[in-house]
Amino acid sequence: MEYRDKLVLAPMVRVGTLPFRLLAAEYGADITYGEEIIDHKFLKCERVINESLGTTDFVEKGTDNVVFRTCPQERGRVVFQMGTSHAVRALKTAEIVCHDVAAIDINMGCPKSFSLSGGMGAALLSKPELIHDILTTLRRNLDTTVTCKIRLLNTPKDTVELARRIEKTGVPALAVHGRKIKDRPRDPAKWDEIADVVSALSIPVIANGDVFEYEDFKRIKDATGAASVMVARGAMWNASIFCAKGKTPWEEVKREYVRKSMLWDNDVKSTKHTLKEMIMHYSCLELPEGKGVIKCDTSADLARLYGEEDYYNFVVSNRK
Repeated sequence: MEYRDKLVLAPMVRVGTLPFRLLAAEYGADITYGEEIIDHKFLKCERVINESLGTTDFVEKGTDNVVFRTCPQERGRVVFQMGTSHAVRALKTAEIVCHDVAAIDINMGCPKSFSLSGGMGAALLSKPELIHDILTTLRRNLDTTVTCKIRLLNTPKDTVELARRIEKTGVPALAVHGRKIKDRPRDPAKWDEIADVVSALSIPVIANGDVFEYEDFKRIKDATGAASVMVARGAMWNASIFCAKGKTPWEEVKREYVRKSMLWDNDVKSTKHTLKEMIMHYSCLELPEGKGVIKCDTSADLARLYGEEDYYNFVVSNRK
């Protein structure tokens, strides 16, 4: 994996599934992160080749629940992001999936209570020894690229100190979200504090925070000196943010996402979640489209809602 001059799709829960990653890549994303997956859950999965779809599925044993799905088309750019608080458990998880992805990334930035209470995500930021243990254990035992994504700490000095310790583990890149644990999405990202990290490290830094237009990729790179740029909400609302020629109207992007979700048999709850996020940004869930999405229980329902019955029937009938 090369981490310089890349446009990166950030990990987003219930959004970053296979259809959305492929959609982002079509519009120009160089690296695409999957949604964070907790190690405990993934250790309950088995690897299954899905001949019908042409995918590799990691399915929770004893169920039909696909926890992670990937395909050859994204092999060279997809990053499996893991939530963990234990080095050996992280390694066991990574060993299951490492040959099917381009890189393994450890989530050290999620501020949600579920992650914090489990000692994962941003809880790791106050445990540099554990961070070192997890990263060095993975790097020592895997041929696959290993990275991590952090948030800002309470002071710029603390963030730089931790980033330097992470660099010493030998990771080839570090992603930095320009917000602290207590910050909310509405709070401006602190690009200046990302710049402090960039200045202190020799490895590529991937800057994340407040990228909503294609022009923002250059703005944040110029402001921080970062090697690459990662985008979350800006991509969730319109995946064509990665396109240098300008954004495609969101209605077209949305329809293409619906079609890809049908093609790759995406979990309907995940598809609905992403659609609702798009609709809430540009419109309102109380209008007919939003109410229609909420009522949909199956992919066939979504096909009818968006007038894609013919495409849905074609896809289903042509599965192996």
